[in-house]
Amino acid sequence: MPVQLRIAMRDWDFLTPILLGDVSDERFDLTLMRVASLPGNPSGVEGVDGAEVSLSRFVQQKIAGHGDDIGIANFPMRAFRHRCIITCKTHTARSLTDLKGGRIGVTGWQDSGNTWTRHALLDAGVRLEDVRWFAGRLTANHPSVDRLGPFAQPGWIEAIDGDVPMLELLRSGTLDAVFTPFMPEGFFGPDSEFRPVLDDIPAAEAAYFDTYGFVPGIHAMALASEVVARHAWLPEALSDLLDRAWALWSAKRLRYSETSPWLFDEQLRVGRLLPEGWNRSGVEENRAMIDAFVDTAYRQKLIPKRVAADDIFSPEIKRAELQNYEEDNA
Repeated sequence: MPVQLRIAMRDWDFLTPILLGDVSDERFDLTLMRVASLPGNPSGVEGVDGAEVSLSRFVQQKIAGHGDDIGIANFPMRAFRHRCIITCKTHTARSLTDLKGGRIGVTGWQDSGNTWTRHALLDAGVRLEDVRWFAGRLTANHPSVDRLGPFAQPGWIEAIDGDVPMLELLRSGTLDAVFTPFMPEGFFGPDSEFRPVLDDIPAAEAAYFDTYGFVPGIHAMALASEVVARHAWLPEALSDLLDRAWALWSAKRLRYSETSPWLFDEQLRVGRLLPEGWNRSGVEENRAMIDAFVDTAYRQKLIPKRVAADDIFSPEIKRAELQNYEEDNA
């Protein structure tokens, strides 16, 4: 009898083949629970067996000794971060080095995406101490919550006074730039008063890839450890299913590129600038990226020590897959 598996994820387009039944695994019945915000570790959420999780928070929790969830080195959200640095159209900044000595707002200090965005800033030669940092909500429609946690440092890393939306502070010139994973409403229109700091984002991100050899992973996958204790083959099986869905959806986008006027150009760029397999799953395939994230999180003082990739995403699960599946079905 198939295992019943409930997974909480954002509604990524590459999940469509799973939802349509084009890819499946006879060993488990997957229910995808679509969420706008990640629910946290699956072990702490009732009615959830697994979830898409923040890489940053998952690493922090592993170091803190949290063992109730098993990490899977499958990254449903990967993205370069140079595109996530925005400013006013009237601002003079046109390079990341132009932000040295400036005032930058972030939507969350410990967020995986913002950790990678600061890594891009460091790569450009701008040290964290070269900037004054402010954390706050992007717009008035976003909630007023603590976006710094224990990482505030008065005079350097602070919450925005009065919780004034950061877009207002960009307009007034109080902030020089903002790091945001999602663009504000109207950003992509011709009349937007905001723009990316960089004029040629693909060139900057391709140069970043040439230096580091990876597209940053922002979210990973995790299963509650008590689920894995019963079915040790599940982490690898779930990862394989997600990979097959990604591959099928990507192939369809190559064929049906008319879903966006210039998706054809995007496909050419990806095919020519990135090697085949740039988004492969697995610990070994992503070791350099995982190690780089851990190192930059340590240097940014998000974690108290470095931790090996194998301690975050246990390879023992993969080796046990076949044996445990055979035992389960003996």
